[in-house]
Amino acid sequence: MLYPPMQVAVLRGAASLPFMLLPLALSGRWHELKPRRWYMHVLRGALSVVVLGGFIYAVRVLSLANAYAVFLSAPLIVTALSVPLLGERADVRNWIAIGLGLLGVLTILRPGTSGLTTLGTLAALISAVAYAFSAIAVRVLTRTDTTAAVVFWTVSLMTVFAGAIAAPGWVPLEHAHWRWLVALGVLAAVAQYLLTEAFRSAPLSIVAPFEYTSLLWGIAIDRLVWHVLPSMRVVLGGGLVIASGLYLIWHERPRALAVASQLSWKWTARQGRMLRPSSTVEDGARKQEEDPP
Repeated sequence: MLYPPMQVAVLRGAASLPFMLLPLALSGRWHELKPRRWYMHVLRGALSVVVLGGFIYAVRVLSLANAYAVFLSAPLIVTALSVPLLGERADVRNWIAIGLGLLGVLTILRPGTSGLTTLGTLAALISAVAYAFSAIAVRVLTRTDTTAAVVFWTVSLMTVFAGAIAAPGWVPLEHAHWRWLVALGVLAAVAQYLLTEAFRSAPLSIVAPFEYTSLLWGIAIDRLVWHVLPSMRVVLGGGLVIASGLYLIWHERPRALAVASQLSWKWTARQGRMLRPSSTVEDGARKQEEDPP
């Protein structure tokens, strides 16, 4: 049984929502769901539809390794976009590493004669671009909204948008697939929460390169489940992409440590002000400097 890509996106979102809400229900922290930037949540929900729909279609017509090889351009796009859109720094060595990573992706992407292969490659690339912009949106949202709010509203809106698209061609779900749907919901909820926390806690250029390990997971699953291995072209190109990602992690490590130290100082400062019986004009000015909109 093959389900349309948009229907799979709906099922993934709907299955994960209960597991996202469970911790909040048990602790009574419903106030964390309050959104502060509605337009950004709507934008990210729409982008998530493109990300999931494009990638699901790519996986349907390509092997996991090949689909991930194309999608691996996403972290490179994220790192590049974080400079003009978020004001993050990237020196010449960063740009060289990004360029080599893109060269690795191009090495993998040999044009095929199959129309489905071409469409699958294009779908994976569109998914990667949408993911990059979605990651930028996460970085902006986490400045004002809680992790719970970002995750809940993104997944909820994505489910609604994808549901509207999938409704005309909805395929009944087979009984044997329900257990896989529950497992998908748990894994999707945990992954979405951890990814949002990662983008909150570190610059995009630090978090994004970790996405490169998905190629290794794709190769492993292809081998264990479908008993296929990638071509030497995929291995060489993927190795170049991963090497560039590891270099970015190593090169940006001092700045990441400085950002983490600064975030820790801000948290301590906030806790100190919360313990004071009153605030001063100086404290108010300092808070404005520490908490940009």
